[in-house]
Amino acid sequence: MYAAARRLLAPLRRAPWWVKVSLAYGAARLVSFAILAGAAYHAAESPWSGARPDYLAFIDRWDAGWYERIFDGGYPATIPRNPDGTAQPNQWAFYPLFPLLARGLNAVTGLPWAVAGPLVATGAGFAAALVIYLLFRRFAAPGTALWGVAFFATFPASPVLQVAYAESLSTLLLAAALYLLIRHRYWSAVPVVVLLCLSRPAGVPFAAVVGVHLALRWRRRRRERFPQREALAGLALLAASTVMAFAWMLLAWWVTGEPGAYADTETAWRGTHLVLFKPWFDAGVSLAGPWLGPLLPVLLVALAALYLNSGSVRRIGTELRLWCAVYLLYLLAVLDPQSSTFRMMLPLFPLALAAAFISASRAYRWAVLAMFAVLQLVWVVWLWQLSAVSTGQAWPP
Repeated sequence: MYAAARRLLAPLRRAPWWVKVSLAYGAARLVSFAILAGAAYHAAESPWSGARPDYLAFIDRWDAGWYERIFDGGYPATIPRNPDGTAQPNQWAFYPLFPLLARGLNAVTGLPWAVAGPLVATGAGFAAALVIYLLFRRFAAPGTALWGVAFFATFPASPVLQVAYAESLSTLLLAAALYLLIRHRYWSAVPVVVLLCLSRPAGVPFAAVVGVHLALRWRRRRRERFPQREALAGLALLAASTVMAFAWMLLAWWVTGEPGAYADTETAWRGTHLVLFKPWFDAGVSLAGPWLGPLLPVLLVALAALYLNSGSVRRIGTELRLWCAVYLLYLLAVLDPQSSTFRMMLPLFPLALAAAFISASRAYRWAVLAMFAVLQLVWVVWLWQLSAVSTGQAWPP
């Protein structure tokens, strides 16, 4: 039987890399589909659908609903506000590229949002897996790079890669931008970064990574060539990244006439103005009290620093380690920690390769996949099936 299995798998071992990556990613999405469909079958009535909705109705909720509003009618010309002047949640918190692509698919095929949105997300996810593999191959052998992709594709929050959220699209663009940065193809990276900054708010951390990358190249210029034309191209990429980091805020200001349109909208969900780093300390106090609570963010930073300096993470290269460190710092500065935090860990996908580097044991790697599949079930049932509709608490995915 073992010999027969080896014969059946022999053509797959000889298959091109893109076939292997596509099959691995497709298998992961089928697992997520089964989990989402099962959760939909057991779902109660919600603000988005009745009880036991079909798969497409079940995944068209939370942020997908906001993207659908953009798909249908664009952005408001003024920021809707409460009687006390604070902003109400509105479309300006959500970037335009994803719903624009869905709208383009609708114009060509006539497919409604409920189909077009997930199709764009799923297609972008497949493309992201291919680019991530190419990125991982810069640092790992084919087998290990493929396992890294598999870990990314089965991450506990990975079902979001096939629903009408912008995560798969932004991951595709981020992976492409990092790949081009590492290969010193700065001019090619400029349009990718422009699109990246129109898909999700990733411009600030990416601009920081570009700046440090160029500083390191300049510092090592006597040992490693840094031609003037590459330096100028790198500075152009840095300028583009910096400008695009604030482009959406400026566009919201221009359209609405309100300088704080984007910032006010982003903080509408938390009910308070943005104070850098403070929400994490507030969360620590609420979890552990006024004495130990402020130490929790410090402990998280220390643990993250230790992990980012571990042997397996060092093997993913300077730029990918730097991206993970800067992105974590960015989240610490601006994020209000809540249930969506798990989804916002997806841009840390380079750590999937570091996880594959921990051990080449098949038992270890399959155990990680099994653990991720179980945690997918927990994530979907907790946030997509049970939250808000049956518990009265808002825990968005």
